Amino acid sequence: MRLGRVPLAAGLVFGLVMTPVGGVLADPKPTLAQARAKLDKLNDKADKVVDRYNTATEKYKEAKARYSRLNDTYKRKLATVADLRGEVVNMAVETYKLGGDFSTLPSMMTSDDPADLLYGMALRGQLAQERTQKLAAFDRANRGLKADRDRAEEALAAADKERDAVKKDRAEILDLIKDQKKLLDRLGAYKAGNPNSTGLKYTGPASGNAAAVLRFAYAQVGKPYVFGGTGPGGYDCSGLTQAAWRAGGVSLPRTTWQQWSWGASRKVSLNALEPGDLIFSEGLGHVSIYAGGGKIVHAPQTGDVVKVVTLSSYGRRLVGAVRP
Repeated sequence: MRLGRVPLAAGLVFGLVMTPVGGVLADPKPTLAQARAKLDKLNDKADKVVDRYNTATEKYKEAKARYSRLNDTYKRKLATVADLRGEVVNMAVETYKLGGDFSTLPSMMTSDDPADLLYGMALRGQLAQERTQKLAAFDRANRGLKADRDRAEEALAAADKERDAVKKDRAEILDLIKDQKKLLDRLGAYKAGNPNSTGLKYTGPASGNAAAVLRFAYAQVGKPYVFGGTGPGGYDCSGLTQAAWRAGGVSLPRTTWQQWSWGASRKVSLNALEPGDLIFSEGLGHVSIYAGGGKIVHAPQTGDVVKVVTLSSYGRRLVGAVRP
């Protein structure tokens, strides 16, 4: 019996020695290959979220601008109504002094649509022609005033909704950036960039407005990738393409999806690329500019900088190209 218990005791001792305190084995650190693979997945996800963030930001700007226009119109019309209302009060007082009927004034002044009262007074001959015209102007100004106010309030509500969408996407991006930076530090590949970089001089084969585009893009080389960035100190991918083509005299939409859609009638084969063409990756999460000679210039992702690389080393599956 004693001999039979010895192996069991030895086994227990061995197990205690091999088992860390707490009884749980620590997860091994990821290999560099695993870290790179995870970073690639994070970058792909970040591309899509950043484009969604940019789209929400543009919608918010548009909705806020619409609200501002409608609200300004409402305020101007409200001021006009207030001025005309004062004239109507004076007219009614004068009419009363001359023996006219003052009883309809309170209803007329508080009505959203005083047309019936106004025209009724005019038909009864209580007002002179000039006064009738002023009352008609007051009536026209009143008409639609409530509708204008309601439209402005609806536009403000839409802007608030888009603003909330921007906040949500921004929070998700910040979480992604933390994970990206952690992996980049692990790989020793994080690049802060220089917002004041003077970049490179473009000496490629482009001509015309495409040359202006690439001169601008090359001058941004070394500046950091910044999500939502439109320059001058940093860019995301579509922010760079938009700014570069603006330098070439063409106004592109803000986001990658919008630029692809805008170029629906301008698509070109990937086998017939020319300098200045926009190259889109699969999933439309990323866009770059073809520089000629098999090279592209682009703003890659968090922890990297605007750079020139060969198209063959791009590392993303391509979906097509657009020639602005």
